[in-house]
Amino acid sequence: MRCAACGSAVDDSWDASPLCPACHVVAGAPLPHQTMRAPLWLWTSPSARAALATGNLGKILRAYRKATRISQAVLAEGLQYDRTYIVMLETGRRVLTDVGALRRIAEHLGLPAHALGVTDRADADFAAMMKFGQSTVRLSALARESGHSAEAINELWPLVWRLESRLAAGHSDHNVAHLLGQAHVVLGVALGDILPEESLAAAARWTGRGLNIAGVLDDAWLLTRALRAHGNELRKVGRKAAAAVRLRQATEVAPASERGTVLIPLARTLAELGDAEGFDSVIGDLHRFMDSAQETPLVNPFVVREVHLRGLLTTGRVRQAIRLAEADVPDVSDLAPQWRAIERVTVAEAFSVASDASSAETALRQSILTAEALRLPHQIQRAMRTARRRFPDIEAACTTALQRLQLNPTR
Repeated sequence: MRCAACGSAVDDSWDASPLCPACHVVAGAPLPHQTMRAPLWLWTSPSARAALATGNLGKILRAYRKATRISQAVLAEGLQYDRTYIVMLETGRRVLTDVGALRRIAEHLGLPAHALGVTDRADADFAAMMKFGQSTVRLSALARESGHSAEAINELWPLVWRLESRLAAGHSDHNVAHLLGQAHVVLGVALGDILPEESLAAAARWTGRGLNIAGVLDDAWLLTRALRAHGNELRKVGRKAAAAVRLRQATEVAPASERGTVLIPLARTLAELGDAEGFDSVIGDLHRFMDSAQETPLVNPFVVREVHLRGLLTTGRVRQAIRLAEADVPDVSDLAPQWRAIERVTVAEAFSVASDASSAETALRQSILTAEALRLPHQIQRAMRTARRRFPDIEAACTTALQRLQLNPTR
């Protein structure tokens, strides 16, 4: 089908509305989600994964009983076997080769049939989809960083739907859960770009679902990104104390390469909490982090400048903020374009506090143009607050831009 609003092609698995997923959420409707009926984490633990890797039915049955804390008798009853038969399977005294029986056991254990050595067309199709799933998540993240969050949502939703359907049908394993966790995080962050402020709680819910998965899996990289994303979305909806907790947790588990990207939202959150000392400490850490990685910078100095500038304003140090706003702007190469809109609003706030009306108005107009082009309604809402009662023409321009985004959500 094609989206009734923008005409873009939509995956056949999407049937929540005649709009594509991005238009759907911009119009104010939530994304649907599956109800998890299966024991989602059953096969994600290291011991369960080790049992699966052997392909040995006896070890898999024992791992299942250990994870579910059931006896051989209870498992036998569920499978409609005698307990002694389960004992023989677990000890290897009986080898099961009947395809129908193996399929039935796999279904009961919440496993894909191929885990027990049975060829299955649906599993083969799903395995092919998994190979492309990582690319889908990676390319969606790149699209979002390039200012195309709506496209990222439209690419991610079919993948999320299929992964959740898979888990809801009782076929869970570590790889599926890991990929779904990544997809939830990127989807939540992309929603956080295109939703207006009053709807940003939806983005926090999706990153929260990613964090729920990351909290179970033994993967520091995924846990760091989920904590960072969820913390930042919590900050945006006003839950700043909870955001600070998540972001501090992220700094504790972050691999060295991820530390800078966690310090950025942590600095912003501490400033918004009024913790000037904590903010200064984190900004110092950020600069030391950049100095230690000069040859291959892992955070953009332009982003650090914007966070520093906004933090100084938020903690009441206007003179320092003005000096920073007037200083030379760092190189903007390899910068996610949405940061230009974010930075222009922050600079406008600084000039507005300093009563430099001309510079503030120029920066606000630049921010509105960029934010509308990239479909960033909450940045336009920030610009509107900065312009309120001082720049009526800018307020009117913000209202018009928001109306255009609502009427033409994929513009």
